[in-house]
Amino acid sequence: MNNQAPKPMVFVVDDDAAVRRAFVNLLDSAGYDVLAYASAAAFFQQPLPDVPSCLLLDLRMPDAGGFDVAAELERTGIELPVIFVTGHGSIALTVQAMKAGALEFLTKPVAPDELLRAVHDALLVAHARHQQRQELHELHLRHQALTPRELETMQLVIGGLMIKQIADELGISEIMVKMHKRKLMDKMGARSLPDLVRYAERLRVLHTRSR
Repeated sequence: MNNQAPKPMVFVVDDDAAVRRAFVNLLDSAGYDVLAYASAAAFFQQPLPDVPSCLLLDLRMPDAGGFDVAAELERTGIELPVIFVTGHGSIALTVQAMKAGALEFLTKPVAPDELLRAVHDALLVAHARHQQRQELHELHLRHQALTPRELETMQLVIGGLMIKQIADELGISEIMVKMHKRKLMDKMGARSLPDLVRYAERLRVLHTRSR
């Protein structure tokens, strides 16, 4: 697994050119990679890079507002931490934004320190989610590398069966069961049975009897 953390990205979507420029300059000076868009349509036209990212999103725009963007992100399964920014803040809007999945709700003009803190916090969330996705992808690859017999053995092992019971279930010797178990543990990167069970839960692998 690659232990080098990818450089995070901040997306800015705001129809106000002056606001976009101010946000980009501030974030750039803080060392972030920034991409800015004047509309939701322009933002969705570009594929998102596979790096921890967050979105600074204007709540009110002519074509599609912030809530529309948040709904589209949810519909397409894109887990992108959202920071709503608006010049028309209210308690009702704040509540609605939080229900829409926003991590933060900022009112313009936003103080630089406040904006940088919100971005920092959002990217911490994004990094954790990115790492979880990477780990799950690697688990899927490891699971796909198991042989059919190792898959059967894994299902029975996580189901709590002992070596003798697995041997009887599969109609093979206990020595062969131990060999299959050792190989599947190595391939899955599991150091213990609890590790294997946790991995199976993340992969949603159900334990079943082969017959």
